[in-house]
Amino acid sequence: MADRLIQIHDLEKIYKLGDVTVHALRGVSLEIERGSFVAIMGPSGSGKSTFMNIIGCLDKPTSGAYMLDSVNVSTLERDELAEIRNQKIGFVFQQFNLLPRTSAVENVELPLLYSSHATAEPEKKALQALEWVGLAGREHHHPNQLSGGQQQRVAIARALINDPRIILADEPTGALDSRTSIEIMALFQKLNRASGLSIILVTHEPDIAQYSNRIIRFKDGRLVSDEAVRRPREAQEELAALPLEENEAQEALA
Repeated sequence: MADRLIQIHDLEKIYKLGDVTVHALRGVSLEIERGSFVAIMGPSGSGKSTFMNIIGCLDKPTSGAYMLDSVNVSTLERDELAEIRNQKIGFVFQQFNLLPRTSAVENVELPLLYSSHATAEPEKKALQALEWVGLAGREHHHPNQLSGGQQQRVAIARALINDPRIILADEPTGALDSRTSIEIMALFQKLNRASGLSIILVTHEPDIAQYSNRIIRFKDGRLVSDEAVRRPREAQEELAALPLEENEAQEALA
């Protein structure tokens, strides 16, 4: 039997906006195996953001069941959901969400302040996470001293700091140029393959979705397709085939 990280059955989410009732999700059912790399797609208003908010324990469904790592989180209270988020989920956002006056290592340490599990050497753990994402030597740089791709790497290191079961990435390449987007996807593929970390990302870009192993599409609150990617794009191979730009060559030699 497959090792299922996520089990969702007949998920519904209804919002009341004054006199208007919005059916954001309509009977969604699916399973995601541990170690998966899944892309979520769909037009604005399709329900994908609502789905990700529920997956990330930021919101609760109106009805239906959501099991995460064998825990029925759809029945938990707000404080319990916060604990699940902190223990099992790492978040990566389009706009990085870094504290501007705080160094890279301090940004990465931040989730440890809210963790119920004490860490003896938080700075050491943050430095290891930064090294893992390729930012050794830049740990004391502030966000305005880092490129967009480097800021997103700091955000990914921050998402890793509590050893989550899953990374939820919301348009992680939306603010990046094409080359830097490939670099970030290479990092996600490395995390997924080397450590077995499950990754779910929302993207509007079909080419970005092709780096995943599975693409789920939403429309009008319903899951309309769920397909395996037979031959995912290999980000590291694509990077190797690209010429180094002058500034990147200088950075590589620094």
